[in-house]
Amino acid sequence: MRNGRARMDGMMSVEPSYIADCQARLGFDLLGGTWTSVVLYALRERPLRPGELRERIGGISHKVLTDTLRRLEHNGLVVRRRYAEAPPRVEYELTAPGRGLLEPIFALGRWAELYADDVLRAQEAREAREQAEAS
Repeated sequence: MRNGRARMDGMMSVEPSYIADCQARLGFDLLGGTWTSVVLYALRERPLRPGELRERIGGISHKVLTDTLRRLEHNGLVVRRRYAEAPPRVEYELTAPGRGLLEPIFALGRWAELYADDVLRAQEAREAREQAEAS
């Protein structure tokens, strides 16, 4: 958070201002991908091969998993290890920054356990109101 706000007493507040270059946005942007959190969570215990990841995750295509892993590697959240074997073996493992994202992922999971039903009910109620207004 680069910018504080001046208070009336001349001190800077620690209240963040979420502007375009705020570093906190990096975390939100990284976790904003549909599969990012799921892949990071799947790698929490140990390195995995892509096939193992697909089995563990379920519902993710080979292409989407590959794209997600490339993006995670590009951002330094996972490391790709290639072993010179026949056939070649590749594994993905969390880096320290990737492991550091597990805490907010766990927190979001706890939030979802508490409030997912409320959010879904609100969505359904809004859709029902919109349908009623359209008729």
